Amino acid sequence: MPQEQSDSFFTELLKFVVIAAVIVLPVRLFVAQPFIVSGASMSPTFENGEYLIVDELSYRFEAPSRGDVVIFRYPRDPSEFFIKRIIGLPGETVIIAGGQVSIKQVNGETITLTEPYVINMGNGRDTTVEVDQESYFVMGDNRPESSDSRIWGLMPRDNLIGRAIVRLLPIQHADIFPGKTTYQQ
Repeated sequence: MPQEQSDSFFTELLKFVVIAAVIVLPVRLFVAQPFIVSGASMSPTFENGEYLIVDELSYRFEAPSRGDVVIFRYPRDPSEFFIKRIIGLPGETVIIAGGQVSIKQVNGETITLTEPYVINMGNGRDTTVEVDQESYFVMGDNRPESSDSRIWGLMPRDNLIGRAIVRLLPIQHADIFPGKTTYQQ
């Protein structure tokens, strides 16, 4: 009888592990994944060591929006992952002049971004960049400490992993859609 109970326990344990794997693996591979912030480029919105959950599914059904905080593969080394904010959308022109960011939209209208999340402006030199149809212009919120589209160019759509949907840690800063802002589109 003890041998039968032991076999039953291990059989049930094995069933549980298989069922858990069947549920968890597809979610982890196709829906959401963890991400740990590394560096100061998104400070004060995100600090080094914060633990995020990345939504990998929604951009399969809708286009990213200006202001979304996204995780993507670094264009110069796809083995590295970066976190930045989308500033320029496909077909737009990003104009940085005197530390101020403006967008010439596809319809020809120019908007100047209000960026309350940026504390350290330090945008570097003035520049104008046309965003092609398959890319985005991204910037960190801590402009002097950010390696972003101003330095290495546009972020290709194919490099996009997803957007930050939940901040889990530190627990006192836990929230949904962390860093979310709205811009005129």
